[in-house]
Amino acid sequence: MKLFRLDPASEGPRREFKITLGLRAGYGPAGRIYDLEEAVRTAHRWMTERAARGEPFLSGMFTRGEVLYADPEGGVASHREPVAIFSGEVLPQYAGDLDDGIVRELLNELAGEMGRALDQEEVHLAYSGQTWTLTAEAENGP
Repeated sequence: MKLFRLDPASEGPRREFKITLGLRAGYGPAGRIYDLEEAVRTAHRWMTERAARGEPFLSGMFTRGEVLYADPEGGVASHREPVAIFSGEVLPQYAGDLDDGIVRELLNELAGEMGRALDQEEVHLAYSGQTWTLTAEAENGP
């Protein structure tokens, strides 16, 4: 039988994060619906590329959810949408040396990667008691 003991390096403050993004492209009911697996592959590619370069990354888990929108007027804004939710914690034994600013940068980078892959207009983030939204902008190219 295995015995479990406290790993002292595992204790520290709880620093939860969450990235929520739609699985339906764009706004409205007509957009392509992506599979959760596409979000998973995008996040995993981001993690493994950063790890290969010796750069920090965040690990977490995906769940599928559903967001409900309501319009008080009963208009076209009333609908539901499937979403991908990537959540996790900055664990002291693996990423305790990352300050909150770096964690926010990593979350923004990962959210942007997933947002582009799933053709989103907005990506919603939460970390350590704060929330914010990244909004897609058109890229200016030559």
